[in-house]
Amino acid sequence: MFQENNINNCSVERLDHFGVVAGVIKDLNIVGMIDERLGTYSGETLTAGEAVAGMIINGLGFSNRPVSLTPQFFENKPLSLLFREGVEAKDFNRFKLGRVLDRCHNYGTELLFSEISLNVCHQEEVNTQFNSLDTTSFTLSGDYVSESEEDTIEVKLGHSKDHRPDLKQVMLEMMVSHDGGIPLLGKSLDGNASDNVVFTERTKDLIEEFKGTETPRYLIADSKLYNEKNASNLKELPFITRVPNTIKLVGKTIEEALDVPNNWQFLDDDRKMQSFMIDHYGIEQRWHVVSSEMSQQRAEKKVNKRVKKEAKSIEKQLFHLQAKRFKCLGDAEAAVSELSKKWKNYQLKEYKIVEHLNFKSKGRPKKAELPIGINYQVIAKSEINEIKINQLKDKEACYVIGSNIDLCQLNDKEVVATYQSQYHVERGFRFLKDPLFFVSSLFLKSPKRIMSLLMVMLLSLLVYGIAERRMRACLKEQEETLPNQIGLKVERPTLRWIFQLLDGIDLLNISIKHQSYKIMNGITSLRQKILLLFGTTVANIYQIS
Repeated sequence: MFQENNINNCSVERLDHFGVVAGVIKDLNIVGMIDERLGTYSGETLTAGEAVAGMIINGLGFSNRPVSLTPQFFENKPLSLLFREGVEAKDFNRFKLGRVLDRCHNYGTELLFSEISLNVCHQEEVNTQFNSLDTTSFTLSGDYVSESEEDTIEVKLGHSKDHRPDLKQVMLEMMVSHDGGIPLLGKSLDGNASDNVVFTERTKDLIEEFKGTETPRYLIADSKLYNEKNASNLKELPFITRVPNTIKLVGKTIEEALDVPNNWQFLDDDRKMQSFMIDHYGIEQRWHVVSSEMSQQRAEKKVNKRVKKEAKSIEKQLFHLQAKRFKCLGDAEAAVSELSKKWKNYQLKEYKIVEHLNFKSKGRPKKAELPIGINYQVIAKSEINEIKINQLKDKEACYVIGSNIDLCQLNDKEVVATYQSQYHVERGFRFLKDPLFFVSSLFLKSPKRIMSLLMVMLLSLLVYGIAERRMRACLKEQEETLPNQIGLKVERPTLRWIFQLLDGIDLLNISIKHQSYKIMNGITSLRQKILLLFGTTVANIYQIS
């Protein structure tokens, strides 16, 4: 150890998990690919690729810092290890980052990301056979500069998937592979973009791309993909999708499946299905009616809520019916019959007709006074139609997955299992919308810079996905495990948890008699085991041989 009185200068820089992110960025050559496309300028202290890499590291630091505070984020980080010698925190100022975002937009954010993702997937041998497509919205606040450029999105009100219809928003379209959830393409959209229109345009573009691949590629999406206007594209594209319940044939197919309970095929302890050959929208396809314990529970809650709401409505209807007086018995019986026909989950239990005599004089009639007419009052009671409700719950618990993929390529069970893997794209959206991620950075006022920042967010998801995929593949190959949050050994930990395990790694910069030393502090046996899972570049950053 060094004698304390011999140390001239000592500083501590936080490395934590940032070396993993920087190492993966270097392995994937993201900086080089961006610089090759956007160009470099003599005299610039930071290239465009390095600026984007800095934003990625900032975002994956989960520090909830907007882009404008990137210099503050890098103040206590070992930039010579994360980037190269000569890079300083002040180089990541908002003016530099803003100009780089403008250059990304000028090149084309969708094109730039697609080219990088294609190269990365080829290098990492990512299986792109199954591709999940979806959209999400990012809510924004404040006023935004209106830009007339043709390829620039509009920040405006639209259908909010964040349940904030009062705020303006932008939309993001993303397609990911089922192998690691790696994003393959991403496109920024206007705040009021329609999923139906977006999916129709995307399927049209994917037809030639899918046909040009050596191995089959399949598109997986939710029910917005399946509509009559998109049918001509779907004929040319192998797809797996949820078929909308609004289509009448869906309801009939579900009823047909429920009518033959012995035909259910069990996928596992929780799910079962029946398959049908259907010709719909001119597409020969297989429809799989699926039901599960989870969908049954959701259906029960949904139907029970509906039944409870109807009960209150019927109570009011019967109260007002009882207050009415009818001039003839037939009108009274017709009224209660007509009212009960409108009930969906209830039926008429019983009713009675009460006669009310009318007299000419008001008050108590005299003994000899004869009535001048009769009015009829209906007093009725309702009851739940248990048979109908149970049938409705069973029907609501079912949904239909449609596919035009040939049976010899994917069997019925594989089609359903593939659709269930749609969670990859949803997981990616949850990652992008994490409050500690880049969301606060969307206070940028320029729509074209918002587009570029969304692309940087997708690049961050790309780096995160590749790093997690590498780690899990290495653990599987070595038949190793890592401890989870409660100390249990797991084979597929999340990268977010691994990042937390790496907190507390520092680089000590010590100067003794004009000699400088860089010493890595905090490398435990567990952390060394983790870091070696990511490859040589990451190990070198942490000074692990």
